[in-house]
Amino acid sequence: MLQQGKQQLRFWLTGIVLLMSCFYSPLQATEIDSKPCLNQGEKWRLAYYQGGEYRDYYQYLRVTTEGLMEQGWISPKKIPSQFSSAGELWDWLIVNVESDYIEFLPDGFYSADWDREYRAELRELVVGRLQKSGEINLILAMGTWAGIDIAVDRHSVPTMVISVNDPRTVGLVQENDESYRHIYITEDPLRYERQVTLFHDLIRFKTLGVAFEDSYEGRSYASIDTIERLAAERNFQVISCHTQSDIVDQVQADQSVIDCFTELAGKVDAIYVTVQGGVNNQTIPALVDIANQHSIPTFSQYGQREVKLGYLMSLSQVEGFREEGRLLSNIAGKIFNGGKPASLMNVSAEADRITLNLKTAEQIGLYLDAELLAAADQLYWQIEQP
Repeated sequence: MLQQGKQQLRFWLTGIVLLMSCFYSPLQATEIDSKPCLNQGEKWRLAYYQGGEYRDYYQYLRVTTEGLMEQGWISPKKIPSQFSSAGELWDWLIVNVESDYIEFLPDGFYSADWDREYRAELRELVVGRLQKSGEINLILAMGTWAGIDIAVDRHSVPTMVISVNDPRTVGLVQENDESYRHIYITEDPLRYERQVTLFHDLIRFKTLGVAFEDSYEGRSYASIDTIERLAAERNFQVISCHTQSDIVDQVQADQSVIDCFTELAGKVDAIYVTVQGGVNNQTIPALVDIANQHSIPTFSQYGQREVKLGYLMSLSQVEGFREEGRLLSNIAGKIFNGGKPASLMNVSAEADRITLNLKTAEQIGLYLDAELLAAADQLYWQIEQP
């Protein structure tokens, strides 16, 4: 009986220590621990919201989950490679994740499927659920649509906004606003300024073509405000062509970008290829062909992967999402342990890695001097297929 009593006391004291470790949060965000702990004896309940499927959303969800595995929040398990969407991955996580700390809610995955009417209905449904205490402990808001819809002051559930091109232009960075203390977002405020500046320094174009959706979100994806400001400062002209990006009809989105490239190719000295729904594995080969046949230098806003597929150049981080996954999973852990999401805000500056496609340079007749070649971090000698 005495031995049994000692064991019960030891178990009780261990529980108290664990609870204290979870609820004690140092004042400095950098000192907040991210080691696994429970939510008042229960698992942390995760939900997910996206505007629609996009290639990066699945990758971010995957690497964040893998980061949580590395940190001990989830038991390590290899995620199958055949998934192509965040929705498919979420369904797998519901069934296969083994964790004493985290639950991926079976009814916690939301996608507006790029349908603007359904988006309005879904937004109210999800925000209404977030207003109910204990329903959800953390929600991942993936992309600009999701950030605009979910990163609001109508609820107080910790929200991680991920994969947003230009969060300031859509009002997702609310400085010194206590009502937004539950919102976390990573930003690199000068990323696109560095890109366009480098492109202009190297190519010295007089007219820059930009194809983008002329919507609130579409202008943000393309960072149009930054481009127009640089055009005035550097004395070049921006020639725009309007596409359709966030729509249900993918074929229509794809064709709108192809049509714009065809139109711009006869009018501009260079094209800044912006992130949007119609720029993807199906369209990139056609877009590269149009630009190269007209000897038009292209710069990929997205990054290294698209240069491999045939755009002339980019300035981006290392290909892949592993480092982002480690960062995001670490932030999630700190939020679980009491960190205020806004206090964990990460203003980053990606490494200035110049990527060049030499085959594209050859096709458009562009001479690349030895100094530029020496400065490049990644060279591709062929145009690869998606």
